[in-house]
Amino acid sequence: MRIAIIGSGAMGSLYGGYLSKGDNEVYLVDIWEEHINRINDKGLIIVEDNIELMTKPRGITDSKGIGPVDLVIVFVKSTHTKNAIENNLSIIGPRTMVLSLQNGYGNADGIGQYVPENNIILGTTSHGATMIQPGKIRHAGKGKTYIGKLIGINDENVTIIRNVLNEAGFETIISDNVMELVWSKLLVNVGINALTAILEIRNGKLLKWEESKELLTLAVSEGVKVANGLGLDFSKEEVISSVINVAKTTGENKSSMLQDILNGRKTEIEKINGAIVKEGEKLGLDTPVNRVLMDMIKVKEKLARDV
Repeated sequence: MRIAIIGSGAMGSLYGGYLSKGDNEVYLVDIWEEHINRINDKGLIIVEDNIELMTKPRGITDSKGIGPVDLVIVFVKSTHTKNAIENNLSIIGPRTMVLSLQNGYGNADGIGQYVPENNIILGTTSHGATMIQPGKIRHAGKGKTYIGKLIGINDENVTIIRNVLNEAGFETIISDNVMELVWSKLLVNVGINALTAILEIRNGKLLKWEESKELLTLAVSEGVKVANGLGLDFSKEEVISSVINVAKTTGENKSSMLQDILNGRKTEIEKINGAIVKEGEKLGLDTPVNRVLMDMIKVKEKLARDV
């Protein structure tokens, strides 16, 4: 299968690296030239359990010229989804399936401006990865990957993609409830990302103190309230337990938002905790904890720009 990963940071590189070990032709698409050049010169190194694994995807900064691929996996920040798809239309043909494994809420809207809804697959993953240096990442946590079509029933294309991901080592399950899928991932990020970024700690440290666990619980509880207000049917207790389990299983991982804060980059806060605030306002539901977390991250972003 010809596969292009749009957004080849830590997570995009993780998937691209392992997918390239099989019979797939894999392209890592990213504007970070140093990372892409290192991958092409020396390969992509994935560190797992203190063992270095060499993989050989092809890195590119410009996707023009490679033609349509079978599968595009989107890993860019949710705030960049629309532009990323627009800038890479040359690799998306009429039969190309586009899979979003991004954080945040509303990615399907950005993709759907250029891709037929029937060709869009949404997904979530509990794997974690961190960037060590250009061309080298750490696989910091494992978990299941869930995928499902945005509209209609899951078809042969989804089954084929599931099989390809499984063969690459990503345990993948097909879901028939894609909105539940999206919100399940969102609620995990609501509980983990902003808090780890504000406290500047790895995921597992959130479980060390009662105060941080309480903040996680309160933020997720607000998210569940909003999700159920939109017509979903989540159990608050089960979701909180799931988020805690993800924090535990990815304990050594630096969340993507923490990595952004440490590197002075803009975060996805508007599409994560900010999405809870925004959807809550539409429903007339108060979400004070998520609003505080959102505002604190925005202040940290501004502080980074002032330095």
